[in-house]
Amino acid sequence: MIGTVFRTADVPAGDRFDYWQELVGRTRSSALVSEHAAEFWAEQRLLELGPVIVSQLSFKPTRYRRTAKMVRQADPEFYHLTLLMDGGLALDHVGQASTFTARDLHLADSSQPYDVRSADDRQGGVVTGMAVDFPKSLLPLPPHRVRELLGRRLPGQEGVGSLLADFVVGLERQSGTLQPSDAPRLGTVVLDLMSAWFAQLLEAEAALSPESRGRAMAQRVQDFIRQNLHDPELTPPVIAAAHNISLSYLHRIFQQQTQGEPVAAWIRRRRLENAHRDLSNPALLGTPIHTIAARWGYPRASDFTRAFRSAYGISPRDHRQRTLAEGS
Repeated sequence: MIGTVFRTADVPAGDRFDYWQELVGRTRSSALVSEHAAEFWAEQRLLELGPVIVSQLSFKPTRYRRTAKMVRQADPEFYHLTLLMDGGLALDHVGQASTFTARDLHLADSSQPYDVRSADDRQGGVVTGMAVDFPKSLLPLPPHRVRELLGRRLPGQEGVGSLLADFVVGLERQSGTLQPSDAPRLGTVVLDLMSAWFAQLLEAEAALSPESRGRAMAQRVQDFIRQNLHDPELTPPVIAAAHNISLSYLHRIFQQQTQGEPVAAWIRRRRLENAHRDLSNPALLGTPIHTIAARWGYPRASDFTRAFRSAYGISPRDHRQRTLAEGS
């Protein structure tokens, strides 16, 4: 398990707003103002992934101001990426005035003043989002180019932006099953995805190292595979063509990220794991085995039975009966 949860409800009511300002100040030093300070409520789950800090934040409407004086007094030289999940925000930063709604992302620079505030029509509406804070020195792009992205609405509904958003949200959801040893590697993945996305937005992919491009591409490939496991025609040549890369490059970057596991083997393992899970689910008892097999890319029941038995040492039917008997 990784991550630490902080709740204002865990401290006396009179101390909750000050407690929240202290928590936020650990990564995003700013002055806070809220009409709800007297009855404040907020929660944070903080994940430390090496030098990258990912957190899930929920709070009552609040204004966060980082002034020029605060920048002069102390500057961690961080970039702050925010993914809004619920509610609304407005941001004034480097001459940009923007508003954001669910699934929007925006980037801020701790070396520049900013003013971010809740912009929600609901009375007392809670704002929820994901935050990624990381040293500016880790982003392999020229600062003058990154400045072009500051304060803008960065859509996270498609492409690499969507992949990054889904990965960050997945980190919070899976934090209970992740181990501390996973943290540095996960932080590297977040950085690679951000770097690839920012470079794409700026048309500056050439500034990335081959390693960063390869890791980001491998993550895109894995996401593509997960979305298409149902397709029996999902093969390495099809995957390579879908990403406009050569088959040899696909195999090379994929095995680098999976400790040598080939693409086809990774697909097969994921399909069988999903089928194994569905066959263990009492709610799917009425679903025929061949239907579950087809759902995960095995249109021929005999092929599925053979692969399942090879992986688990038991037939799909016997596994289902044994699991249900153990649970009764």
